[in-house]
Amino acid sequence: MSQKLRKSSTDKALYGVCGGVAEFLGISSFVVRLIFFFTSSVSVWVYIILVWSLDEKPSL
Repeated sequence: MSQKLRKSSTDKALYGVCGGVAEFLGISSFVVRLIFFFTSSVSVWVYIILVWSLDEKPSL
């Protein structure tokens, strides 16, 4: 079964985008949040696009 990039339903700070990216890549969501923070000039737009385009991960 292939993994699909989705917003996290459990690891949410705002919309679950960083948590979903972290689950997809298999790394800590803290690391993803740090990357988004240090690249904020570009990542703000990427984050907004991901909030609108990613599906919510179904909760179990």
